[in-house]
Amino acid sequence: MKIHEYQAKELLAAAGATTPRHIVVDSAEAAEKAWDEITGGKGGAMVKAQIHAGGRGAGQLKGYAEKLGGVKFAPSKEKAGKLAGLMLSHSLVTLQTGPEGQPIKKLIIQADAEPAKEYYVGMVLDRATGLPILMASAAGGMDIEKVAHDTPEKIMRIPVSPETGLLPFQAQRIAFDLGFTNEQIVPVVKILMAISKVYFAKDASIVEVNPLAVTVKGDVVVLDAKIDFDDNALFRHPDVAALRDKEEENPTEIRAAAASLNYIQLDGNIGCLVNGAGLAMATMDIVKHHGGNPANFLDVGGGVTAENAIEAFRILLSDSGVKAVFVNVFGGIASCARIADALVKAGREVGFKVPVVVRLEGNEVEKAREILNGVKAELPMIKVAPGLTEAAKMVVELAK
Repeated sequence: MKIHEYQAKELLAAAGATTPRHIVVDSAEAAEKAWDEITGGKGGAMVKAQIHAGGRGAGQLKGYAEKLGGVKFAPSKEKAGKLAGLMLSHSLVTLQTGPEGQPIKKLIIQADAEPAKEYYVGMVLDRATGLPILMASAAGGMDIEKVAHDTPEKIMRIPVSPETGLLPFQAQRIAFDLGFTNEQIVPVVKILMAISKVYFAKDASIVEVNPLAVTVKGDVVVLDAKIDFDDNALFRHPDVAALRDKEEENPTEIRAAAASLNYIQLDGNIGCLVNGAGLAMATMDIVKHHGGNPANFLDVGGGVTAENAIEAFRILLSDSGVKAVFVNVFGGIASCARIADALVKAGREVGFKVPVVVRLEGNEVEKAREILNGVKAELPMIKVAPGLTEAAKMVVELAK
């Protein structure tokens, strides 16, 4: 689960980090009022779009002629109001949103911290070692991805014990290695310890501060933050679950989750219905290998029922871009015959208006094929394929 920047900074502030003051707004009028409150009528403040995507500063408002991203400085309340009005009436396109962009529903008016130097720090699970690691670099800011790609040696990686979390001496060592002065060590350590505290206490999958900034006055502050959480642990954290903003999520993916389906929408034209995440990935790979483009990742899990098969097809076929569906199921514990029955019920209730190529293997597969072959006249859009390669080739051709 993702949250907004302002929510991430509030969690870090509660854990001891220093963050600039901000006010959340959703209108131009509120932005002007917040600008006055933040600045006291002089100086300036930042206007920052709140969407669940990175690269906002380097982004572009969709359909707006001039170059304007989602993070801008406002030297006056009139400018704050104008910027807020423009942002709230456009979608923001970044490298992480795709060409359609993401509608902006909320902004923050943030005190201008005037950064003189920017750093990157973040904590994430390193799957190679099975340990969380704290990553840190003196080359922070918008180009951190380029730094990671071109000069990975500039990023420090420090393993952190799940039993103890980040220890103070580790935080101090990192601060020294990043080049902070003696006067800056204490606030830097507080921020690093706050990152660790939130990561472990809230079952986060990533806690990222970029940039961690030293201001022209010498203060150390969290200018931007990103936190994602492990969905499977949300039952332990009702306070975190309450931060969820469903307006930032794909409504189809929300609908699928309510039906216990794992669904991620893509931009292809071949719908994929598969049981098991690994098989789903392999299915998308073989579709691509034979020249097709998957329209989604849809894992119905091991216990396919008529009810979730019907809902899965409703979700798949609600995408007007889907020109064919690939059902690729391996019956291990689940019976292929039961799965075939579910597909027939789904076809009768939903109505297949595009070809549905079915490849089944495993438990009771022969009986399953008999069931599907027995409804050819009733459900002519169901095409039974003898094997995985044949099924992939068939669905790619039918999608054309």
